[in-house]
Amino acid sequence: MKPGERILGVEGGGTKTAWVLVETVADTPGSEFRVLEQGKLQASNFRLTAPERLRAILAELPTQIDCAGVFLAGCATAEDRGALRQICLEIWPKAKIVTGSDRDSGLAAALDHCDGIVVNAGSGSSVTGRRGDRIERAGGWGHILGDAGGGYALSMQALRLILREHDLHRAEMDFTAKILHALSLNNFDELVRWVQTADKMEIAMLAPVVFEAGAAGDARMMEIMEEGARVLCEYTEAVANRLHLLAPKVVLMGGLFYRDSIYTHAFRRRLKKNLPDARVATAERAPELGAALLAAEARDHATFHPQPSQREIDGLAAALTEQRNPRSQNLEKMTAHELVQLFVEEEQFVQDALRTATADLARAIETVTASLRNGGRLFYVGAGSSGRIGVLDASEIPPTFGAPTLLVQGVIAGGATALHRSVEGAEDEESAGAFALDERGVKPADVVIGITASGQTPFVRGALARAKSFGAKTILLTCNPHMSPVAAGVSPAAGEIAAGSAPSTDDLLITLPVGPEILAGSTRLKAGTATKVALNVISTGAMIGLGKVRGNLMIDLHSTSTKLRDRAVRIVADVTQRDYESARGLLEANDWNLRAALEKL
Repeated sequence: MKPGERILGVEGGGTKTAWVLVETVADTPGSEFRVLEQGKLQASNFRLTAPERLRAILAELPTQIDCAGVFLAGCATAEDRGALRQICLEIWPKAKIVTGSDRDSGLAAALDHCDGIVVNAGSGSSVTGRRGDRIERAGGWGHILGDAGGGYALSMQALRLILREHDLHRAEMDFTAKILHALSLNNFDELVRWVQTADKMEIAMLAPVVFEAGAAGDARMMEIMEEGARVLCEYTEAVANRLHLLAPKVVLMGGLFYRDSIYTHAFRRRLKKNLPDARVATAERAPELGAALLAAEARDHATFHPQPSQREIDGLAAALTEQRNPRSQNLEKMTAHELVQLFVEEEQFVQDALRTATADLARAIETVTASLRNGGRLFYVGAGSSGRIGVLDASEIPPTFGAPTLLVQGVIAGGATALHRSVEGAEDEESAGAFALDERGVKPADVVIGITASGQTPFVRGALARAKSFGAKTILLTCNPHMSPVAAGVSPAAGEIAAGSAPSTDDLLITLPVGPEILAGSTRLKAGTATKVALNVISTGAMIGLGKVRGNLMIDLHSTSTKLRDRAVRIVADVTQRDYESARGLLEANDWNLRAALEKL
């Protein structure tokens, strides 16, 4: 960055929003900064703070800036980061904006670019480790799921202890009086009513009372603190093991780990038992400085939504599904009858595309069947329409074929939210696709089918690359006939292998050239139809190969509804040539297990 540029770093959580305004003083890598202003505002957990409230808090910050890094607790997904960035742009329209989670800013402040582990305990808690480019996390799931070891969790345990003592012994602990005094309440009933309406931040603010009681010799409060420290140590050890850090630098940060606090000593003492070579220190830099550092680095290198390279632009422009269809260039002038006729005629291109892919679809069936037979799983990975189609096909396998729910899984960029509405930017991150497969524990026996009409969706490419690194078999399904196997990240099918190359024979590229869409770029149309048929072919073929079909009948379907029980009865009646009531009696005798009923005949 240039000397004199003003960078705002913001780190927010359940207790406060801390900020710092710095100015660059040297135009060198790892620029030096001079602190101009700093301060603290109200809490700004992204999940718990209303957008209007968040906007009002950020509007209190300096406005004359060149760059802002805003990192908030609860800002975990690409959708969250995009929404936060839009709020920031309303306040700083001319500034470069970088957004993310408080985990990111904490890591930058505590470790800079070094390897190590950051243990953060404030109103919530989290453990984040880094070794090279690899990041491992534990905890930090929010107060509803625990946030073990954070201020909210410790306070809730103390409050529950008060209630338990009252219920069991009709006794009020000494600690009860301390809580009543801290909240300016008069009696036990008022405390109960307060707890029932208090939010996360209000409850977390009771943590200092717990600490004071423990320091004063309250054994029950000490037990609560020791348990919190124990859980955080377990998370730290787990992260260290996953990163293979034998003597990690462990940096403590957050309000509960202030220097020489009773909690800091409890954590150090416990960690020393199981990770004796760990080097534990409290953070020397505040996380808002980490936010400023990340903003400065992004200013020099990356952007939130990086501009695609000319090669990527050319590749997207060349995708056949992005072209204009000459037969549909006057849609708004067509009658309803003409529109229907056009749609029906265009479906011929779907049939032709599937026909050209017959050999590759057959090979995909064989690949998937072999993997499932050997204990593997099938994953569909896609974004937008492609992702929804994958999730749809995966969801229909268990009821149709009686397969385990995890045997065939759909992975969509943006997660469940993207099933019913667009999640902007979710498909643009290769790392998100890779991380999605990490979370599902993909292994060599599995098959991963990437679905992308253009063949270039980063989320899908990242997932396929990570699957290949695990040794899993990979298949790319695309409607772009100009997609090169190398660019796709998979090896070509037999007959397409270039001379001198030696690709893995397990990888496969399936192309469905349906041509330009009636509505340019709307791949939910012909591309979507062809994709769904292709997945129908692959998954049904694999289930047949696993012996889940007799003739053309589903013999492993789950009879979980009136319609499906009726179908099961008719299958038994058809196969065994008996009447409806007799077939129903046979199924009832076998607890509606269709396969069991047929095998006993």
